[in-house]
Amino acid sequence: MGDGRWRTAGSALMRVIVVWAVSTLTMLVLAGILPDFQLQSDDGDSVTKTAFTAAWGAGAFGLLSALVWPVLVRALLIVPALVLGMLVFFLNGSLLLIALRLIPDGRGAADPQTAVVVAAVMSAVASATSTALAVRDDNAYRRRLSRLADRRRRRSGRDGAADGGTPGTVFIQLDGVGHDVLAQAAADGLMPTVAHWLADGTGHRLTPWRTDWSSQTGASQLGILHGSNFDVPAFRWYEKETGDVMVSSRPASALEMQRRAVARTHDGGLLVLDGAGRGNLFSGGADQLALVLSMAARRGKGRRSRAGYFAYFADPANAVRTALSFVAEVGREIGQSTRARLRKDTPRIKRGGLYPFIRAFATVVERDVVVAAVMGDMFAGRTAVYADLVAYDEVAHHSGPRSRDAEKVLARLDRSLALIAKVAEHTPRTYRIVLLSDHGQSPGETFAGAYGLTLKNLVRAGSGLPVPRRAQRTSSGSEARDAVRIALHRPVDGDEQESLAHPSDPVVLASGNLGLISFPDIAGRASLEQLDRRHPALLSTLANHPGIGFLLVRSESHGSVVLGPGGTRIPVAELRDGEGPLAPFGAGTAAAVRRTDTFPHVADVMVNSMYDPETGTVHAFEEQIGSHGGLGGEQSRPFLLWPRGMTDPLDAAAAEGEARPAELVGAETVHRVLRRWLSDVSGPQVPVGQVPVGQVDGAGGAAPGAGARS
Repeated sequence: MGDGRWRTAGSALMRVIVVWAVSTLTMLVLAGILPDFQLQSDDGDSVTKTAFTAAWGAGAFGLLSALVWPVLVRALLIVPALVLGMLVFFLNGSLLLIALRLIPDGRGAADPQTAVVVAAVMSAVASATSTALAVRDDNAYRRRLSRLADRRRRRSGRDGAADGGTPGTVFIQLDGVGHDVLAQAAADGLMPTVAHWLADGTGHRLTPWRTDWSSQTGASQLGILHGSNFDVPAFRWYEKETGDVMVSSRPASALEMQRRAVARTHDGGLLVLDGAGRGNLFSGGADQLALVLSMAARRGKGRRSRAGYFAYFADPANAVRTALSFVAEVGREIGQSTRARLRKDTPRIKRGGLYPFIRAFATVVERDVVVAAVMGDMFAGRTAVYADLVAYDEVAHHSGPRSRDAEKVLARLDRSLALIAKVAEHTPRTYRIVLLSDHGQSPGETFAGAYGLTLKNLVRAGSGLPVPRRAQRTSSGSEARDAVRIALHRPVDGDEQESLAHPSDPVVLASGNLGLISFPDIAGRASLEQLDRRHPALLSTLANHPGIGFLLVRSESHGSVVLGPGGTRIPVAELRDGEGPLAPFGAGTAAAVRRTDTFPHVADVMVNSMYDPETGTVHAFEEQIGSHGGLGGEQSRPFLLWPRGMTDPLDAAAAEGEARPAELVGAETVHRVLRRWLSDVSGPQVPVGQVPVGQVDGAGGAAPGAGARS
């Protein structure tokens, strides 16, 4: 124990010496560059004397920054942010002038304007050097966050220790990580933290759950956080009554999806009781939000998710730490994609353009900001936290769900989990850490790569419409891509709108290996008979294509039917798992199709790609070699990992008066499980209750004056 303290003290002392040396060199360089900044007497000094003067000045400035700066900042907390931002440069320059006055014999001098520049450069260099030395020191990082959270808690008057007897709960969503992928990563040593949790006697259990037909974040997370994902047929879908394309990762669409869920359930969401949402698509009713996509569409005071990037990067050490990792990740992606091309790996998609930067945002910036926010919530003693880490999902789309690239991301995510678990040992209340995912990913060559044309062009060919000679790219869903646009204040609305040459042209959208075809000029849901009269070859062309598993379409004579190859036509009411076109897709497929068939915005034709149960492959209708969104393989098999001692999920999932289910099916069921876990320790979550639907706002709470929550 004593040796450890000595090593820690020695490491800290070494960092101080290195930072001092770098600051001294910086001061010498600036003195040589800036004419109004000097470290010598008018008669000149030796190199040794000048170096001593610089060391003295750098040391004095560093000491003043460490001792005086925190006091000044605390005294100026009442100053508006804009004014404080301008004062920072003046105050920093003033500290430098004082430091120069402390140099013996008055050898240091600078004009006030020059002092501001010198102070700014030296502060940036010192911060960068200090952080670079500690960039791998997670203990130092944790201690710094602890101090920041403690200051925030004292300023807000919040006493997390008051809840010390009631455990809080942290839900960490590992976006896109399937059950089998997680289990294998733990077994192979890629995720030692998860492996430790799963080891005998350590107190965690792991189980899979089954998604709805739409196996993607929009449907799953909406169901998990708000208890309903009814009428969410895919990641993106066309609504005939408005002519709009709803996209789960578009802020306006996410806000509307959230509003509809709240109106349907009359419930604010999973996080209404002292909850925090970090990096999610939806708020879950939380009053503490950061990087929540649906809130990016809000306007007005208190309506936007202001915390997050600003709060994190306000600390220069955080900024440098993340910037270094960002640059490294961009280089890593360029190297990995280059090696994949040289090895001629298959399947493979293009990974150039802006993708290296989007990947670095998802795997570094989003991860660092969200993890820091979660740890801050824990230090603040919040009751429930739900956070989404999208790193694996983004990389697996482009590199494959079981690729080496994706495995390395899993290893880094495990390191973040270890950091959160370590923080839990020092928080004012006990925390239960629950891991879960919203879906998995299924591998496979893209539909266009396997067959030479996109689903859209196949639909146009089957409809007798002209097909462009030049191959067209299909829009690819990415929460990270839209999150980047939002972070840069770039618009995301309108990106997915279809440009139709004629009103009768079909709208063809892709959601992984799920395709949606709509005919805007046919009122309501188009029927099989209408489509056969207008485009006699379309449905048979699609149903008999080797890359397509089955279709769902409404029939005027038989109700909705599933179409398969060879003229197979099965009424939805008669669907059975393991039979007909659904045979390869496994248990639960028939029920998932029947449920989606009841959605008001189900597409005129729903298309699910083929699935090979032996290889686990599907064909994405987007540019993805790891995909999710439809049925087939690991994409429909996410996981739930929880500490022992909490109510068994199958018992928690049983609705009042109903029998215990055999398995967890659907995101709405997972919502019931998580809600039960929260109510077991904190009592019932506060619902919107009897508040009229019109008074419920999109954030999941009651409108002002409604009185649903205090």
